[in-house]
Amino acid sequence: MAEVINMPRLSDTMEEGTVATWLKKVGDKVEEGDILAEIETDKATMEFESFNEGTLLHIGIQEGETAKVDTLLAIIGDEGEDISSYLDGSASEDVADDKEEDSASEETESTDDSGSSDQELPEGVIVVTMPRLSDTMEEGTVATWLKKVGEEVEEGDILAEIETDKATMEFESFQSGTLLEIGLEEGETAKVDALLAIIGPKGTDVSGVAKNFSANGDAPKKEAPKAKKEAPKAEPKKSEPKKTESKKEAPKASTSSSDSSRIFASPLAKKMADEKGIDLSQVDGSGENGRIVKKDIENFTPKAEAPAAAATGTSFAAASEESFDEIPNSNMRKAIAKNLSKSKFTAPHYYLNVEFNMDNAIAFRKEVNAVPDTKVSFNDIVVKACAMALKQHPQVNSQWFDDKMKLNNHVHIGVAVAVEDGLLVPVVKFADQRKLTQIGAAVKEYAIKAKTKKLSLEEMEGSTFTISNLGMFGIESFTSIINQPNSAILSVGAIVQKPVVKDGAIVVGNTMKLCLAADHRTVDGATGAQFLQTLKGFIENPITMFL
Repeated sequence: MAEVINMPRLSDTMEEGTVATWLKKVGDKVEEGDILAEIETDKATMEFESFNEGTLLHIGIQEGETAKVDTLLAIIGDEGEDISSYLDGSASEDVADDKEEDSASEETESTDDSGSSDQELPEGVIVVTMPRLSDTMEEGTVATWLKKVGEEVEEGDILAEIETDKATMEFESFQSGTLLEIGLEEGETAKVDALLAIIGPKGTDVSGVAKNFSANGDAPKKEAPKAKKEAPKAEPKKSEPKKTESKKEAPKASTSSSDSSRIFASPLAKKMADEKGIDLSQVDGSGENGRIVKKDIENFTPKAEAPAAAATGTSFAAASEESFDEIPNSNMRKAIAKNLSKSKFTAPHYYLNVEFNMDNAIAFRKEVNAVPDTKVSFNDIVVKACAMALKQHPQVNSQWFDDKMKLNNHVHIGVAVAVEDGLLVPVVKFADQRKLTQIGAAVKEYAIKAKTKKLSLEEMEGSTFTISNLGMFGIESFTSIINQPNSAILSVGAIVQKPVVKDGAIVVGNTMKLCLAADHRTVDGATGAQFLQTLKGFIENPITMFL
């Protein structure tokens, strides 16, 4: 008898899961204990093993798709077994949900006809949806397509670069075939699970698939680019293409040269050019038909200003005009605004300011770095000291939930890294157990990955405490907003040389100011002060961390 397998609850806070990869295909034999799929939860990507034996008869959630816990994931049974009753039941529930969301009978019938079952798709055709590439991602923007319609795609090929709320990430294909349809053009944004692309056998007609997918409400932003593509054929509704074309023409005019000739550039290249202040008319495109792409902006070297232009008064005239640039908020910037606003206005912040003597730390670092092939920074010392202090004050290493408080026994320290689009927080895991050199190597590697947008989700998840250091920018003191669900964040300023009192005499000393922002729901004032006292002992006498 067939066994229905639903989306499992793989963590205590998991409400929905995303199928990252299927390790079995329909028709494959499954043994008890075999890994069926890799499922991305709200915490990590985890392997999901089968507790049943038989043949994989049906897959209910395709790779990249997200569904609630207990949604039909797969069906396992005897080879050739009739499972239509299970699928019919699932289909009827989907139709009922659609009726509640849309009272129009014609749309309901269309949804019922198109269905959500992969049985409706032409043979070999796979619908690729907007993947959930981060734990907080709600929508994504296609920065660049690496494949064009009609091109062959191999499993593992990079289909596109997708901008999430955290970074721009490469999205690889888990299928092989021909790219038959692109649902989102470069620069367009859509919700997770919206139609991204369709892959299948060359020459397959998938117009009905794309149309039905859009009709079901899964890809609300797909119609605009589709109308733009089909306008020359005069096939779509006439009102929509005109509206779309009028909206698209304005940006094109702004990227024209003085002789009104159009400049062809990808949306990502235009965005990068705006941020760097680069005139696209001076950039030579290396893409198809001279199209300016990302690498052209990255490798651009400004041309010298013509003497004649410098001698004229045109530059003064231009400077005397009021002007501004509008830059659309990136998904990362939207996420920063949303998360920090939520933290600031839901967690009752309070701040504790201290100033540490850094003379011993300076001498300690000098001795450590004198060892061949060894290099540690003051930030590495702060990370290690915080990790040691947190082990003694688990209340500061906690997380707040409406019905409970979680005191973490492990110490995972997030280190804030500034990037061009905002802020990323890679995590040094088990920092209390790592050597100073290991912490230094990890932080350096994460900083490079953050600036090149190569950080993985796993490297940015799970922090229990956060450190933000602006000392390298000469900032002496500042406050930070707590990186929830952490209960505290430490702001680290610059080391400053100034007069200090030592043994009753005024001498030249080195000090560093720190500020602890704490959530009063989990960390009382006295608890925060005791943590800083312990931290003071470690930083002012670094050798004590190793006794």
